[in-house]
Amino acid sequence: MTDNETPAPRGAASVPVVAVVLAAGFGTRFDPNNPKQLVSVGDRPIVAWSIEAFESDPRVTDIVVVVNPRVREAVETLVEEAGYPKVRLIIDGGAERVDSTMASLDALEAAGIPADAKVLIHDAVRPFVERSSIDGCIDALDEYRAATVAVASTDTVLLTRDLGDRKVIARVPDRPDTFRAQTPQAFRFSTIRDAYAKASADPDFHPTDDTRVVVDYLPDVPVAIVAGSETNLKVTTLADIPIAERIAQDLAKERARARMHEVLSGAAARMRR
Repeated sequence: MTDNETPAPRGAASVPVVAVVLAAGFGTRFDPNNPKQLVSVGDRPIVAWSIEAFESDPRVTDIVVVVNPRVREAVETLVEEAGYPKVRLIIDGGAERVDSTMASLDALEAAGIPADAKVLIHDAVRPFVERSSIDGCIDALDEYRAATVAVASTDTVLLTRDLGDRKVIARVPDRPDTFRAQTPQAFRFSTIRDAYAKASADPDFHPTDDTRVVVDYLPDVPVAIVAGSETNLKVTTLADIPIAERIAQDLAKERARARMHEVLSGAAARMRR
């Protein structure tokens, strides 16, 4: 049995669970003069939402934030002022997303992370990831060596090819088999490290996410699907900000209702004593 075929250890609850928050993008499709990681949504920067999603999950042990030099000072100040105790490292990323992921893997290896550690890689500009998706990734890695958050496609997906100066349909996959990838994408550390080591030797290596690296370069490793949500929005352009604001408002209302329920439940319990 090869290393790629080795099943993930089951029930290994004591291994580190590390969230890598990728905030190194330059936002060329957003506003080059206003880094989207720092844009305020619901009265807090987008990157803060993503960090807090992992900070508040008791199953996540460590957080690494990957930044570009332009936002590094601001993110360092944000982390210091907010007092996120799980943020262990803030490191510089690279020119492309894959460079930032590789930088985080190098930093984790230098820090001595164990091979069976669970690593969740998340786009900082998906500020509303749900805890159920984070925990779903952590649980999936007890059975699989890789997993990704995704939502079922409600549209028919068309796979195309080039014909002259146009795209034409090459194949129409069955809709139940099509999903839209989100993040986090989760891996045992040795698996994602091995996948990137193989990919880096390929001159045509240009993946757009980390799951693709495993699928392409470790084809014997199955990648499990973890349920995502429509609110796990990726803020890509300025047009996404009003949508993000509405989601933030809805979350604030839900939290207010939950707090009120706790207060009322506590008061009722005290009255019964």
